[in-house]
Amino acid sequence: MIPFLDLKGINAQYRNELIEACTKVIDSGWYIQGNECKAFEKEFASFCGTRYAIGVANGLDALSLILRAYKELDIIKDGDEVIVPSNTYIASILAISENNLVPVLVEPNIDTYLIDPERIEEKITSKTKAIMSVHLYGQTCEMDKINKIAKKYNLKVIEDSAQSHGAYFKDKKCGNLGDASGFSFYPGKNLGALGDGGIVTTNNEELADTIKALGNYGSHTKYENIYQGTNSRLDEMQAAMLRVKLRFLDSEIKVRRETADYYIENIKNENITLPTLRTNNNHVWHLFTIRTNKRTELQKYLLDNGIQTLIHYPLPPHKQEAYRKWNNESFVISETIHDEILSLPISGIQKIEDTKEITRLINKWREK
Repeated sequence: MIPFLDLKGINAQYRNELIEACTKVIDSGWYIQGNECKAFEKEFASFCGTRYAIGVANGLDALSLILRAYKELDIIKDGDEVIVPSNTYIASILAISENNLVPVLVEPNIDTYLIDPERIEEKITSKTKAIMSVHLYGQTCEMDKINKIAKKYNLKVIEDSAQSHGAYFKDKKCGNLGDASGFSFYPGKNLGALGDGGIVTTNNEELADTIKALGNYGSHTKYENIYQGTNSRLDEMQAAMLRVKLRFLDSEIKVRRETADYYIENIKNENITLPTLRTNNNHVWHLFTIRTNKRTELQKYLLDNGIQTLIHYPLPPHKQEAYRKWNNESFVISETIHDEILSLPISGIQKIEDTKEITRLINKWREK
């Protein structure tokens, strides 16, 4: 069986370094907001090219705390609107609605699966305060167009970078393409912890300080609470392991790009739509997604032949029970993507012979 993602194998590469990092934390006797977290925040900010990075508990909290901080700074208020792609993972939208804000769904581009800048302006109202650009599957949105719209209407740009660690748009990395960005370190991400974790990046000192306090019970100084905050902190153990894995992220991205290049060059099947790539460095291939209107048949065929695939994601947000008020609305492009998308195996350790076998089987499926 070729697994969709071999997490055990990915982390086994760094077993000795990870054990050493964990031992260092255990022996330190300091497990929350210590030197490992501070060091990782500096290293990740440097990696993204931003002035600040604030470790938090997970990717959802990263996005939610950005919005919460803007509310505390009186930039956004209850009932304001945030534009977000209609085909994103539900977390992007949960961060908006849990802050008593209104998600406004915008269709993606059918080729890139990213929010379509040409459709944003028609959804802007007097209550619109931000655009959430989701770098879905590992490719950056068209940030020049999005930032131009944001500047025109005085909107904040929040990047959902949960799937795009290390991706570029032109000469800048994601996390440094808007006003603030939220990352996830869920184990399956390109930069994954061995548990949960997240981080916010920004160049705005006031926003960074507010987020740091909000995630620490609303406090900068112990027992002095200036906000009604929450508990969302990146713990020392995860920070220590992420420091190890960050050093190898670029080399893993290189393998992912080589795998994606092989798929794109060699999958030849009239029933398959391959991903659209703008330039090679704007994609880090968190997922390699193909589309087919025969998805069920293809997925079963591949599984029967020892290839595990996944669907990202079976249901669009507007068809989820959690947002049943949208269930009767129509977002045709998103529905097409969610009905047809299938993710092939790809990782920083995928062997070329496995990639070739997957490609061979997909091309053979053409004959059936």
